[in-house]
Amino acid sequence: MSLYTPGQTPSVRRTIHDEHILDTPSICSTRRELFSWLAALFTFALGAAAGDLAAEKLDLEDWKSVLLFTEIIGVAALAHVSLKLGSVLTFWIVSVLTRPPGPSIGDVLSQDKDTGGLALGTLRTSALFLVAILGAVLYLSATARHQSA
Repeated sequence: MSLYTPGQTPSVRRTIHDEHILDTPSICSTRRELFSWLAALFTFALGAAAGDLAAEKLDLEDWKSVLLFTEIIGVAALAHVSLKLGSVLTFWIVSVLTRPPGPSIGDVLSQDKDTGGLALGTLRTSALFLVAILGAVLYLSATARHQSA
């Protein structure tokens, strides 16, 4: 995890400072897009490292890992609302912390029952995730509820 943080912090800081962007509609140049992809890459890697740390070093089972990261995301959201934690900081905290629950949920759905899973297998689990993501994208595209007022 410590290998990614030095890379993420400058890329995020530079993206916001130099390009004055955080929302996707303002990504309208190659430079801004490259900054955004770099920040996303580091965020993804840092989130994966956090998930691996929880699973391996803290010896958390899949459901416990999901609950832990969901609770931390909830604390960040609560801090944003009640303690006025900055929007940018909250955004990046949540961006990192949303990565670990996905693989854990996938493991629970796909693994055999004798290892604590639901035994759906990898094909059914992948199809389930695909349908859920596609459904969310179609719903948000049709209702435009994802756009701020």
